[in-house]
Amino acid sequence: MRVLLLVPATPSSGNTTSAERIRNHLIAEGHSCLFLENDELSTRGHIRAFLEANGISAVIGVHLYKVGRLLQGCPVPFGIVFGGTDLNEDAKSAAKLAVMASVVRESRFLVAFTDELKETAVRLWDDSHTKIHVQPQAIITNPTKNFDWRDYLYKAGVPLKPHTLLFLLVCGLRRVKDPLFIIHAFSDWHETHADVFLLIIGPELDPVLSAEVKNCTANMSGVWFVGPLPQAHLHAAMSSSFCLVNSSISEGMSGAILEAMDLGLPVVARTNSGNRSLIHHEETGLLFCTGREFVVQARRLIGDSLLRRHLITGAKNLLETSHSLSSERRTYARLVHLLI
Repeated sequence: MRVLLLVPATPSSGNTTSAERIRNHLIAEGHSCLFLENDELSTRGHIRAFLEANGISAVIGVHLYKVGRLLQGCPVPFGIVFGGTDLNEDAKSAAKLAVMASVVRESRFLVAFTDELKETAVRLWDDSHTKIHVQPQAIITNPTKNFDWRDYLYKAGVPLKPHTLLFLLVCGLRRVKDPLFIIHAFSDWHETHADVFLLIIGPELDPVLSAEVKNCTANMSGVWFVGPLPQAHLHAAMSSSFCLVNSSISEGMSGAILEAMDLGLPVVARTNSGNRSLIHHEETGLLFCTGREFVVQARRLIGDSLLRRHLITGAKNLLETSHSLSSERRTYARLVHLLI
């Protein structure tokens, strides 16, 4: 079967990473699989022309609204993988909700990363439950061996010392990721504990928010905007840091959290349904609701080496039991047959 994998045009996003894994699963099963971002096919007419010109017999789209809206009336069968913001944020718009309802009706299958996302979808479209398959994301990490993270930061002007503890906030700069949520509390903490630094890593997706982030970090102590890193360099940076921070308003299932868990980096995450699907407080990570609570949890992580080791072990066990690559491959190998 010749399958098109269509993803939102968002650089360095979890949606893209998920789609790349799905593509590799399908190729391993003997299917031919093309991979495109939706800015390359920006209208339904473009989609139809591309399908016909390339002999595409099925489509898998990632993100119910951003990609699904282009698949309405699609002449070949398609399935949709929920992204997270589609159900958590786009569903708040009546116009977008109507579009997504149409896509749900037309789709052969729907994939949710968590039971909570499935429940959200069923509340929105009660007749969708038979189409929805829950498959947690798997994860692959590949840190490069020739990237010196601390040297990179030193050359970028970050005044590190040998004992500096690096907290990483990894996200594309957009509102739902809320990168400003903890930086005031973190900067205040840094004023009395100069050995902690917060580094924001990711592409500038929202120009207005990006300007706010750069302005804030330029005028606060202990907080730096690093910008994007190639994935292998990012994984190396994670391996050489103290903690991953997630401050998102909502999440589907954070790829950065899964990557950190795989690399043995403890996670301190803001409470939301997506993060709670991965972070069991004091077992696989630590949760917070406010900037002050973040500082409390971060202090615990610094002061309690037994807790740190416990979280790392718990997170590794979670990946082994619930996020295996082989399970993900079996699921998509089965689902693609629903598109025949």
